Amino acid sequence: MARKIYNEEFTIEAVKQVTKNAYSINDTAKRLGIHPDSLRNWMKSLESPQAIQKHQILDASQAEIKKLQKELKRVTEERDILKKAAVYFASHTN
Repeated sequence: MARKIYNEEFTIEAVKQVTKNAYSINDTAKRLGIHPDSLRNWMKSLESPQAIQKHQILDASQAEIKKLQKELKRVTEERDILKKAAVYFASHTN
């Protein structure tokens, strides 16, 4: 049987179900269609100091991206208002 490769996002979410939601490893593995040993291995690998630091950096990066997206939206709206105002005043100066 071919070995199935799961992406990192899937493994992180599976581990979160066990660690944050207090679901059992066996129930979570059965629900997700994976072997319980795979889930245990993912938990061990995500508990390493390197993995913890990597996820903290990713979380900080994602927060920064959200902040920048919000700021970009605000600045874009301001720019659009100024464009409309410029058109309005340019057409009414005569």
